[in-house]
Amino acid sequence: MSNAVQGQVSMADVSKTFTLKVEGKIQIVQALKSVSFDVKQAEIVTLIGPSGCGKTTALRILMGLETASRGRVSVGGKQVNGCGYDRGLVFQHAELLPWLTAAQNVMFGLEMKGMRGGELKDTAQRYLELVGLKDAANRRPYQLSGGMKQRVGIARALAIDPEVLLMDEPFGALDAQTRETLQGELLDIQARTKKTIIFVTHDLDEAVLLADRIIVMRAGSIQETIEVPLPRPRGDLGALRGTADFAAARYKVWKALHSAEAVH
Repeated sequence: MSNAVQGQVSMADVSKTFTLKVEGKIQIVQALKSVSFDVKQAEIVTLIGPSGCGKTTALRILMGLETASRGRVSVGGKQVNGCGYDRGLVFQHAELLPWLTAAQNVMFGLEMKGMRGGELKDTAQRYLELVGLKDAANRRPYQLSGGMKQRVGIARALAIDPEVLLMDEPFGALDAQTRETLQGELLDIQARTKKTIIFVTHDLDEAVLLADRIIVMRAGSIQETIEVPLPRPRGDLGALRGTADFAAARYKVWKALHSAEAVH
């Protein structure tokens, strides 16, 4: 691991089982089965698959919110043991603290990291500007739209300067127009910051538009890994949808997903 690059992610032979008590009986559920994949620095990888296939469990293990039952997880060559500032997480719902302003929500993680004074405020403002919320710094969550809340969540995750940004269906609850806008903004932010991103989604088009590679999962295992041949920067996402490369990649993912469904 001595040659590992900052932002590299590795899951090696990772399995995860949960013990549940259902109607008085103990059940063992295997959420992940010998999952292995690597993500290069500054790469965007999407995880896609049916509900319950292990996508979110894999993300939670990468974040350190869950512990693998077997296998090794590392970021930048360092083994993951609990949460750390080398990883930032954006949830499906922004989970903002309602009594704090947008700026204060961004500052919260920075304060936990030990930042104080003018640097704290300047950093929060800089990341709000990065996500297009310069003028919303003093608004509270109830004064923000769904898309604005997600922007604050992204700013909060980026402000701690993580090596890796983990995103669990962050646009899933948004309307189609806002979702497409944020997809483009996320790609712009990634182009500027060069962050490594692992992005969980149920949306086939979203997976193709965002990713360098798509990992298709089923029943806790990797079904297939698909390379996306679209150029970077991606530019006009609407125009990309009409290209042959987009159609070919989308069909490959669709075929893999339907192959996974046929197994059940």
